[in-house]
Amino acid sequence: MQTPSKSTRYGDEIIHEIEKIFPDAECELHHESPFQLLVAVVLSAQTTDAAVNKVTPALFAAYPNADAMSRAEPADLEPYIQTIGLYRTKAKNIAALARELEDKYQGQVPSNRKQLEALPGVGRKTANVVRSVAFDIPSFAVDTHVDRISKRLGLARPQDSVEKVEEKLKRKISRDLWNRAHHEMIFFGRYFCTARNPRCADCPFGRICRKEKLEAWKQAEKKRLKSQRDTNG
Repeated sequence: MQTPSKSTRYGDEIIHEIEKIFPDAECELHHESPFQLLVAVVLSAQTTDAAVNKVTPALFAAYPNADAMSRAEPADLEPYIQTIGLYRTKAKNIAALARELEDKYQGQVPSNRKQLEALPGVGRKTANVVRSVAFDIPSFAVDTHVDRISKRLGLARPQDSVEKVEEKLKRKISRDLWNRAHHEMIFFGRYFCTARNPRCADCPFGRICRKEKLEAWKQAEKKRLKSQRDTNG
C-alpha cells in the first residue's frame, strides 16, 4: 500500500476536521432518481439549492422522468421554474437534455463524464456531482464554496482556476474521501466559513487560514482589471 504524501495527509486532516463539524453533510438537492438529480443540478446554476427545492416538487410531479420531460416544450416547463434565475435558458436545457437522454440512452442518465458533459446545460461541475451522488464514483465537484474554502485553507492558490482547484484537491485529498469531502466542504463554506461573515472566532483553522491573503489578491486583481479597462477604453 502506497504511503500518503505529506500534502495528501494535510488535505485529509482538513477534511477530517470539517467532518467533526458537519458529520452528516450530503447533497441538499431533493431528488428520487439520477434523472431528477441531473435536472436539479442544472437548475441550481447561479441560484441556491433551497430555491431549486421549492420548484422541483411540482416540476417532477408533472415530469418525473426523461420520457415525460422529453415530450415537453421549454414553454411548458417555464412556469414551474420561473422563480429561479435564468429560467428560460434552463427550461430549454432540461427539455433538450431529456430528449437527448431518450434518443441516445433509453432515458437513462449515463455515468461517463464525456457523455454527461455533452448533454445540454451540463458542465464539469454538474457531471462531477451526478457521478458522485448518483453513481458513487469518486469525483470532486468544485462550486463557489469549495473554491473559496480551498483557497482560504491553502489547498489552492488565489489565482487558480476551477479546473486547477479540482486538480489540486484530487492530489491533496485521498481518493476514498473525495465524495464526502465535496459535501463537507460545501457545508463548511455555506454554513460556517461563509463569504461575507465567516465564523472566524470559532474556526479550527485559524492558524492556517489565508483569508486576508485571498481578499488582498482579489482587490489587487480588481484594480488590475479596472486599470486594463481604463487603458483600453
